[in-house]
Amino acid sequence: MVMNVADALAAYKQGGNLSGQIGGSVSGTSGESFGDFLKSFAGDAVKSLESGEKASMDAATGKASIASVVTAISDAQLMLQTVVTIRDKVIAAYQQISQSAI
Repeated sequence: MVMNVADALAAYKQGGNLSGQIGGSVSGTSGESFGDFLKSFAGDAVKSLESGEKASMDAATGKASIASVVTAISDAQLMLQTVVTIRDKVIAAYQQISQSAI
Protein backbone atom coordinates (compact mmCIF):
# COMPACT_ATOMS: atom_id res chain seq x y z
CA MET A 1 0.00 0.00 0.00
CA VAL A 2 1.50 3.33 -1.06
CA MET A 3 0.52 6.38 0.97
CA ASN A 4 0.81 10.01 0.13
CA VAL A 5 2.72 12.11 2.69
CA ALA A 6 -0.08 14.68 2.80
CA ASP A 7 -2.62 11.94 3.52
CA ALA A 8 -0.45 10.61 6.35
CA LEU A 9 -0.10 14.07 7.89
CA ALA A 10 -3.84 14.65 7.59
CA ALA A 11 -4.53 11.34 9.33
CA TYR A 12 -2.18 12.21 12.18
CA LYS A 13 -3.68 15.66 12.57
CA GLN A 14 -7.19 14.20 12.54
CA GLY A 15 -6.17 11.73 15.23
CA GLY A 16 -4.64 14.51 17.32
CA ASN A 17 -1.22 12.84 17.46
CA LEU A 18 0.75 15.55 15.68
CA SER A 19 1.42 19.07 16.81
CA GLY A 20 0.47 21.92 14.49
CA GLN A 21 3.93 22.30 13.01
CA ILE A 22 6.32 19.98 11.23
CA GLY A 23 9.49 19.41 13.22
CA GLY A 24 7.70 20.22 16.46
CA SER A 25 7.26 17.83 19.26
CA VAL A 26 4.98 14.85 18.82
CA SER A 27 2.37 14.76 21.54
CA GLY A 28 2.58 11.71 23.71
CA THR A 29 3.39 10.67 27.20
CA SER A 30 6.98 11.86 27.24
CA GLY A 31 6.62 15.09 25.23
CA GLU A 32 10.04 14.81 23.64
CA SER A 33 10.64 15.93 20.07
CA PHE A 34 11.33 13.54 17.22
CA GLY A 35 14.95 14.71 17.11
CA ASP A 36 15.37 13.97 20.82
CA PHE A 37 13.82 10.55 20.28
CA LEU A 38 16.27 9.80 17.47
CA LYS A 39 19.22 10.93 19.61
CA SER A 40 18.18 8.69 22.49
CA PHE A 41 17.52 5.78 20.12
CA ALA A 42 20.95 6.19 18.52
CA GLY A 43 22.54 6.30 21.98
CA ASP A 44 20.71 3.13 22.98
CA ALA A 45 21.81 1.44 19.76
CA VAL A 46 25.45 2.30 20.38
CA LYS A 47 25.23 1.07 23.99
CA SER A 48 23.67 -2.19 22.85
CA LEU A 49 26.36 -2.79 20.24
CA GLU A 50 29.09 -1.93 22.75
CA SER A 51 27.67 -4.33 25.33
CA GLY A 52 27.55 -7.10 22.73
CA GLU A 53 31.16 -6.43 21.82
CA LYS A 54 32.21 -6.34 25.49
CA ALA A 55 30.38 -9.61 26.18
CA SER A 56 32.14 -11.32 23.29
CA MET A 57 35.51 -10.07 24.52
CA ASP A 58 34.69 -11.28 28.05
CA ALA A 59 33.77 -14.68 26.62
CA ALA A 60 37.07 -14.86 24.76
CA THR A 61 38.94 -14.30 28.02
CA GLY A 62 36.66 -16.68 29.96
CA LYS A 63 35.08 -13.99 32.15
CA ALA A 64 31.47 -14.38 30.96
CA SER A 65 28.98 -17.21 30.72
CA ILE A 66 27.80 -18.44 27.35
CA ALA A 67 24.19 -17.51 28.14
CA SER A 68 25.04 -13.87 28.85
CA VAL A 69 27.18 -13.68 25.71
CA VAL A 70 24.43 -15.12 23.52
CA THR A 71 21.87 -12.74 25.05
CA ALA A 72 24.09 -9.67 24.58
CA ILE A 73 24.99 -10.57 21.01
CA SER A 74 21.35 -11.33 20.13
CA ASP A 75 20.30 -7.94 21.54
CA ALA A 76 23.04 -6.21 19.56
CA GLN A 77 22.05 -8.06 16.38
CA LEU A 78 18.39 -7.11 16.83
CA MET A 79 19.33 -3.47 17.43
CA LEU A 80 21.52 -3.43 14.32
CA GLN A 81 18.72 -4.90 12.22
CA THR A 82 16.35 -2.28 13.60
CA VAL A 83 18.76 0.56 12.79
CA VAL A 84 19.29 -0.74 9.24
CA THR A 85 15.53 -1.09 8.72
CA ILE A 86 14.89 2.46 9.94
CA ARG A 87 17.70 3.76 7.74
CA ASP A 88 16.20 2.00 4.71
CA LYS A 89 12.75 3.43 5.46
CA VAL A 90 14.13 6.96 5.85
CA ILE A 91 16.03 6.70 2.57
CA ALA A 92 12.95 5.37 0.78
CA ALA A 93 10.82 8.19 2.21
CA TYR A 94 13.41 10.79 1.19
CA GLN A 95 13.56 9.37 -2.34
CA GLN A 96 9.78 9.39 -2.61
CA ILE A 97 9.59 12.99 -1.39
CA SER A 98 12.40 14.14 -3.68
CA GLN A 99 10.66 12.59 -6.70
CA SER A 100 7.29 14.16 -5.96
CA ALA A 101 6.24 17.26 -7.85
CA ILE A 102 6.18 20.43 -5.83
